Formats: sequence, structure tokens, C-alpha cells
Amino acid sequence: MSAFVQSLHEIFERLGRIETRRMFGGHGVWHEGRMIALVAKDTLYLKADAGSAEHFDRQNLPPFTYVREGKAMPMSYRLAPADLFEDREEAALWGRRAYEAALRSGQPPKKKTAKKAPVKKKKEATP
Repeated sequence: MSAFVQSLHEIFERLGRIETRRMFGGHGVWHEGRMIALVAKDTLYLKADAGSAEHFDRQNLPPFTYVREGKAMPMSYRLAPADLFEDREEAALWGRRAYEAALRSGQPPKKKTAKKAPVKKKKEATP
């Protein structure tokens, strides 16, 4: 895990606990079971939707976009504002906006899957 991804725990400390997981060559950032951000090449993108787009648009923050079969595919994550990294209250505000967008997305929260312990076979009694 990069130092940048590790620093997000401190940056979002006023939002509350976050979890980070590797995915698709980057990292996902979760808060209360909802994916609120993604990190690609040590760049943070926050979950956005029609309800929060105006905040990103005011600062000309573009969407995360990847190329698929030669076509640009924008996602519902937008570049995080730079001042979020210097001001914990600002980080909490943007984190809440991302969390609210995740709630509005209608996706159920990601549940932690418990790893199953291996089943031990009972020894049969020998006569």
C-alpha cells in the first residue's frame, strides 16, 4: 500500500473510520460499508452524482476516466479538491458528500465476508 493511500486514514479522520482495499490496480476507499472514493496512480477521486456534481463543477474537477476498446469511459468519481489534503474539516465535508452520493446510488453496502475455518473431520472410533 502506498504512503498516499495510508495517509487517507488521517486525512479523513473527522469523517470517521475508512477502509482501503486494493482493486483494479488502484485502491477503493470505503466508509460505513459504502465505496466513497477510489485511488488511481496516487490520485484521489470522490464518489459523485447529480446531487453533488455542482460542487465538483465549480472547481472544474474532472471525472475519473478509463479507456475501454478505444473509448473514454467516465465514472461516477471526480477528482478531489487539493485543499481537502490540507484541511481536515474540508476533508470531512467532501467525504460526507461522497458518502451521501454512495447512499443515493442505491447500491447495498459491502458486507464483510468472514473467512470460513477449515472443517476438521472427526476421527472414527476404531473397534
